[in-house]
Amino acid sequence: MAKTLGIILLCFLLLLVSLEIQASGTGNSASQGQKQGNHAMYGATQGSLHPQECAPRCTARCSATAYKKPCMFFCQKCCAKCLCVPPGTYGNKQSCPCYNNWKTKKGGPKCP
Repeated sequence: MAKTLGIILLCFLLLLVSLEIQASGTGNSASQGQKQGNHAMYGATQGSLHPQECAPRCTARCSATAYKKPCMFFCQKCCAKCLCVPPGTYGNKQSCPCYNNWKTKKGGPKCP
């Protein structure tokens, strides 16, 4: 009787440990995090946008500047060529190398 009770207790503990491991992040939550990560980078990596998606992305990119018209002009020009717009209103150009590396004749950044 004691042996049977010990085996049942051991099986119960193994079940609890396996459930704890699954709930701690090696199960579904890790794959959900990867999906969210990919969704966050949509439009920020080179070639990930369609041309018709440039205007809303550039509107968001240029929302904090006082020079909206030139910002929108160059942002849309860069987006049409690179098919990406870095996230945020400033910086983050490392996520879109084409956007980052396109320079003016004087060597300054072409894309806002």
